[in-house]
Amino acid sequence: MKDVRVRFAPSPTGYLHIGGLRTAVYNYLYARQHDGKFLLRIEDTDRTRFVEGAIENLIRSLNWSGIEIDEGVVLRDGEVAQVGDKGPYIQSERLEIYRKYVDQLIESGHAYHCFCSKERLDALREEQKIKGQVPRYDGLCRSISPEEAQKRIDAGEEYVIRLKLPHDRDISFEDEARGTITINTNEMDDQVLMKSDGFPTYHLAVVVDDHLMDITHVIRGEEWLPSTPKHVYLYEAFGWEPPTYIHLPGVLNKDHKKLSKRQGDVSVEDFRGHGYLPEGLVNYLALVGWSPEDNQEIFSMDELIEAFDTSRIARTGGVFDVKKLDWVNSHYMKELSREELLEMALPYLAEAGLLTEEEAKKDPERYLILMDTIQEGLDRLEQVPEACDFLYGEYKVEEEAALEQLKSESAPAVVDALKEILEGMDEITFEDAQGLMKKVQKASGVKGKNLYMPARAAMTGNVHGPELSNIIYLLGKDEILDRLEKAKAYM
Repeated sequence: MKDVRVRFAPSPTGYLHIGGLRTAVYNYLYARQHDGKFLLRIEDTDRTRFVEGAIENLIRSLNWSGIEIDEGVVLRDGEVAQVGDKGPYIQSERLEIYRKYVDQLIESGHAYHCFCSKERLDALREEQKIKGQVPRYDGLCRSISPEEAQKRIDAGEEYVIRLKLPHDRDISFEDEARGTITINTNEMDDQVLMKSDGFPTYHLAVVVDDHLMDITHVIRGEEWLPSTPKHVYLYEAFGWEPPTYIHLPGVLNKDHKKLSKRQGDVSVEDFRGHGYLPEGLVNYLALVGWSPEDNQEIFSMDELIEAFDTSRIARTGGVFDVKKLDWVNSHYMKELSREELLEMALPYLAEAGLLTEEEAKKDPERYLILMDTIQEGLDRLEQVPEACDFLYGEYKVEEEAALEQLKSESAPAVVDALKEILEGMDEITFEDAQGLMKKVQKASGVKGKNLYMPARAAMTGNVHGPELSNIIYLLGKDEILDRLEKAKAYM
């Protein structure tokens, strides 16, 4: 059996789509599970869609996600580079290779020159639509002899090169996730292989590249399923062995339609910006279209590599559920050390104007305790500023339950005892904060819910939230005294 070699081959049209990342993840899991190689190839033959900087963004997104590129296009010192002995790995650098192989197809009678104008093709499609037929090329140029074709080329006529499919023939292939798939050539088109600008179409380039790069398994989106018989026929025309195909279901929105930018965030950069962790995003994406044998939902990358099974890939699209992503990501948020959380949270706190790196360095223990205080309730990093609202936000009591607590019978005694004890203290240490409520209980004679709920409402304006002793320490003596004074207006 050949060594497993898979490839992820995106087009550099912008940022990496979340569906593209899932394709990369499945390729990577398959490669690692079989001790194989993961290649990154850039398919940039459609120059009209090329976006400057897109290759760099693609690689950074893969690196951030924990996907290691064994061969192909990589970043070295921030610059695009290529590693491996089967390059170039950027299609626009392989034009001479494609020209050689398309000439071979013409010589063997498996391809032909087509001189039809865009106007004729548009009119043909329109006529076929009116008649209720599937729009496809009618084969007008199939009968042109090589000699006549050469004369027309020499005369300067523009042309493309098309695949010459046999008439009325079933083409079958095995899909590892879907079983046997058969399509008759009468339902297919004589696909353009080489455009008039000398650039290959996807259909020629993908077959030539996958063969020359020794790709053993093609794991790609189901949108390529109708094209696969053409690719299988091209392998036959060249006399090559085709790879194993595995087509993946689409990533859908909640309306069960293709996930697109019109409905919101779709790029890896978007989700990274919201503060999702790579472990959380990859773990969740792996479950959108694939299910493990048991009901396990939290997987490390190593566990995914061990559990991944192509026979359990779904045949229907998987719905991308942000709430489920939040739930998975929250697991990884809780696993961060407080030091890691503070480092990751600082850019969000700085952007909100709450805390700079310099300020955090002046009193690291205080801000590490702040991370301890908010960590349990976080799904993603962008929530950190809001979670710190009890500390930085303007004091106000709007919550109905908090207003009720401040009007409760025990509230005046609790607030007065708190005020008196604090006024007799210097600045509050963490140890002071941990013992403060016991002192308030003793001084006020109030205990349990009747003690803690009014105290929390008076200090934070809410009845639920993080550990109260942490809040007392973080707010500090002067801020709490100021809030207790304001709380009296609601009592």
